[in-house]
Amino acid sequence: MKEECEKAGKQCGACGERETCPAGETFAPAHKLSQVRHLVAVMSGKGGVGKSSVSALLATTLSRQGCRVGILDADITGPSIPKLFGIKERVDGSEFGVYIPKSPKLGIYVMSANLFLEREDDPVIWRGPIISNVIRQFWTDVAWGKLDYLIVDLPPGTGDAPLTVMQSLPLDGVIIVSSPQDLAVMVVRKAIRMAAEMKVPILGLVENMTYVTCGKCGQKIFAFGEPQGEKVAAETGVPLLATLPVDPELSRLGDAGQIEDYTPTGLEELASTLEERLKSSSKTARLLFQQ
Repeated sequence: MKEECEKAGKQCGACGERETCPAGETFAPAHKLSQVRHLVAVMSGKGGVGKSSVSALLATTLSRQGCRVGILDADITGPSIPKLFGIKERVDGSEFGVYIPKSPKLGIYVMSANLFLEREDDPVIWRGPIISNVIRQFWTDVAWGKLDYLIVDLPPGTGDAPLTVMQSLPLDGVIIVSSPQDLAVMVVRKAIRMAAEMKVPILGLVENMTYVTCGKCGQKIFAFGEPQGEKVAAETGVPLLATLPVDPELSRLGDAGQIEDYTPTGLEELASTLEERLKSSSKTARLLFQQ
């Protein structure tokens, strides 16, 4: 059966029957009270490129466009999503599952390891197998309800946590976050190759911190070097979804837990673009590099 699907151009990572197909991958079952239409991960090869901020901005943009959205914070040892949204409420549970808090303005559901800690700056000192099990439980034991998008904010790199998500959760695709520096681009290519090898559709690339706008003359200043998003997109076949600036206002609102008050530039067409990419993801599930 799997061979027949591959001949027809269908990939397990983009198939609606992947959870029940005996020939496909085996994924962890969702909670019985979860109805998630699209499960999308946001990843990067290295830290410091603003991946969590991009995850939050994706969520707020989709929510403003009428989508029901949740964020699964899979960065267990370095969670930042609750801080960005100003969520301090702890999770609650019953025999029916774990119920999670929502962001104060847009009602975005958030699940994060920080919501279990007594203090938000308490460290999570766990080994890889425990982290992997917790990530699975965030999917299997949490009652997400009816969502259009569940965004999975991955930790940087290509280690245990990203591997667990790609093997255990039925992802519809991943969005790669990069920045203009040569070092960041080099490491981000590793994330692109990982997703390709895991046969997870790559929905697109977001180049973050591309420029700073001068407050006096409005000129764009490329503080981290010339933009490389279009170049990377051309070389890898991954479409460039957005180019985002460095904005002190975003940092201020994020630190204050008010990221829902920020309206990003460059993500206006995100919902329609993602829907289009998700429909055609079976054609782009495997990216083959020529060089």
